[in-house]
Amino acid sequence: MESTEGSMSAEAAKNDTELPLYTLRRILAATNNFTEANKLGEGGFGPYYKGIFSENQEAAIKRLSKKSGQGHEEFMNELKLIAKLQHTNLVRLLGCCVEEKEMILIYEYMPNRSLDKLFLGK
Repeated sequence: MESTEGSMSAEAAKNDTELPLYTLRRILAATNNFTEANKLGEGGFGPYYKGIFSENQEAAIKRLSKKSGQGHEEFMNELKLIAKLQHTNLVRLLGCCVEEKEMILIYEYMPNRSLDKLFLGK
C-alpha cells in the first residue's frame, strides 16, 4: 500500500511495532462509505467490509460496532495482540484507524477464503 497518513507510535499502541494509521476519510473512500454492497459479514464486535485503496490493494476492514460493548481498552488490547502475531495461517493486520469515535482494523483481504470452510470442509 502507498504510505498512510501516519503511524501509531509504539508508545501509543503500547507495543514494539509501528502500525500504519489510516484516516477515516481514506477508509470511507476505500469502502464507498461502508456501503452494504461492500459488506463481507458481521462478527461479534461489528461488520466487516471489503475496501479497495487507491493503489488497488484490497483489504478487509473491521468496523467496531458502537453496540458491541467493546470499548477503547478492549480495542487496543486486540490491536496489540494481533499486531504481535504473525503466522502464515493468520491474516495480517495492515493498519488501523481511531478517529471521530470510530475504531477500525484493516486486515489483508483473503478472497474466497473462510476459516469455517477450511475447518469444516464446507
